[in-house]
Amino acid sequence: MQTRAERKPSTTKRMIVMVLLVLLLIGIIAGIKVLLVMRMMAGMKPPPPAVVSTAKATWQDWQPTLTAVGSLRAARGADLAFEVAGVVTRVGLASGEDVKEGQVLVQLNDSSEVAQLRQLEAAAALSQVTFERARRQLEVKAISQADYDAAAADLKAKQAAVQQQQAVIAKKQLRAPFAGHAGIVTLNPGAYVNSGTSVVTLQQLDPVFVDFSVPQRSLGDLKPGQKITLTLDAFPGKTFDGVLTAINPKVDGDTRTVQAEASVPNPERMLVPGMFAHVAVEVGERQRQLTLPQTAIVYNPYGDTVYVVKPQGEMPAAAGQKAPAAANALVVQQTFVTTGATRGDQVAIVKGVDEDAEIVTSGQIKLKNGAPVTVDNKVQPADNPNPQPQEH
Repeated sequence: MQTRAERKPSTTKRMIVMVLLVLLLIGIIAGIKVLLVMRMMAGMKPPPPAVVSTAKATWQDWQPTLTAVGSLRAARGADLAFEVAGVVTRVGLASGEDVKEGQVLVQLNDSSEVAQLRQLEAAAALSQVTFERARRQLEVKAISQADYDAAAADLKAKQAAVQQQQAVIAKKQLRAPFAGHAGIVTLNPGAYVNSGTSVVTLQQLDPVFVDFSVPQRSLGDLKPGQKITLTLDAFPGKTFDGVLTAINPKVDGDTRTVQAEASVPNPERMLVPGMFAHVAVEVGERQRQLTLPQTAIVYNPYGDTVYVVKPQGEMPAAAGQKAPAAANALVVQQTFVTTGATRGDQVAIVKGVDEDAEIVTSGQIKLKNGAPVTVDNKVQPADNPNPQPQEH
């Protein structure tokens, strides 16, 4: 007959049963939680399609250009100054006036020099009379050849003295060396001017030259006679056409650049020497390029891509991806492309997309292959072949 102790279950068995019961309870609770989460997920609405802007790939004619920055220079320009010092007696021009070649701009006091000139002219006139008398006397052998030669030498000396004094008086007059546009004049009669002091600037503004430098690797693309286009920050949206006139035959040893010069007509005198300008030189023949805005390109280490917008029906269903509810819903397909040259805000597409393909231009950060999208083109990214700086 068994005792009470023998019929009682062991402690180990009871522990095992308790652990199994706890695990069963945990499993039931976990299953209920998973079921609730699945029901909640099934009841949630899918996220709305991403809003993007798009542009179509189009063919455009591109003119290859070489760009540089340059500085405007007058065809003729000089800061005029006197060679001698003196007191101003007359100012013959106003600020900003157009002057003719040879026009007297400023006159210095030359009264003493003119008086001395009159004295020298009188002496020269007397010497002329003496020479004529000596010539007639020599014809009749009334004087010797030596006396005649002395009279001729004296005449030449007196005439040279007159010419010298005339040159001194001419230095008292500041004349325009060429026709041009005068700058601001601050002189007044009575003012004393030192020699070498700039009095007025004179610039010939039509045409103007633009000096710019290009890298030596581009030297082979430049030829005199090529068309150039000039843009300036002072005149946004306006271009000025010109012609490449000269190329420096020497490359700068420090910068490895070569200087070039272009001439730009300036009949309205809008261009002023010293202005900063953007220069575009047309090199080579026009090329037909398939273009997109640069914002459409997604640059990655493994290759450049774009997102092509297509109807859902044209897209193969991705594994595990739920199709959009609408039959005409738009989705995107990520496509690798090969890019070429750039022009302003545009980039050439060498390979990867076809003409009229609708490409996402903004909002790519929210996309993945096969994602549904909504197109909103109210605001478009920049797509200007010649963008200009914008000042706010």
